[in-house]
Amino acid sequence: MPSNELIRIEGVSKAFGGVLAVQDVNLSLSRNMLSGLIGPNGAGKTTLLNLISGVYRSTRGRILFEGSDVTHAAPEELVRRGLTRTFQNLQIFTRLTVLENVMVAAQARGMRRLLPLCLPTRRARELEETSRAQAERALARVGLEKDAHRLADGLPYGVSKRLELARALALEPRCLLLDEPAAGCNPTEANELKDLIRSVADSGVTVIVVEHNMRLIMSICEEIFVLDRGRLLTYGPPKAVQEDARVIAAYLGTEEDDDTDAAQSQRIL
Repeated sequence: MPSNELIRIEGVSKAFGGVLAVQDVNLSLSRNMLSGLIGPNGAGKTTLLNLISGVYRSTRGRILFEGSDVTHAAPEELVRRGLTRTFQNLQIFTRLTVLENVMVAAQARGMRRLLPLCLPTRRARELEETSRAQAERALARVGLEKDAHRLADGLPYGVSKRLELARALALEPRCLLLDEPAAGCNPTEANELKDLIRSVADSGVTVIVVEHNMRLIMSICEEIFVLDRGRLLTYGPPKAVQEDARVIAAYLGTEEDDDTDAAQSQRIL
């Protein structure tokens, strides 16, 4: 395994009944990189993210994380190994405060059984203190420390998105998978999230982003992988991917001649 490789995907496929959502995907994701995973609707992006994060089990193939085979690892095991993710739909506890939402995530990383947390033991107190400190650090990273004691119910959408990111950061990941982080955001909120994602990557966390906002993806990612109909179509730096005729055809649904590639690539953005 190359020294800079964090995740290796070898011949991975996922079938739902007779439908292959992911087909024989092979790719290598580098450590300390901000990578993008893009493709038209139905390309298999979220399915692949679910396979990497243990939400789904592959039909065939294998997935390696830091050289270890984690093809059949449960999500909680992957979290303990340092790999975590966010989801397209917000997973917020609306009856808890912003701080309590993040503490729940922090406690989940250090807890293997629920019972010790329910008892008034020294272990429970230590876990609560540790999770509070982790949650406060995570909130500070996304600029929500002043909202710590605010109820999560009724938060503006952009703030809720930052809260979701804080919950993931409270798990202290080495690799963070983001599924549509800017979905539903207005341009201002999307720009704020873009800056946050870049700062997380700059802190040494490997970040993999699935996103339909092509301006965001092209402006922050160092490498981009393109899926189409469950297969890896191509990969490379943003500019090369943006100008690739196969990518243009996949998004537009037509074959374009060489004279129109540059113009059509602008439509992807």
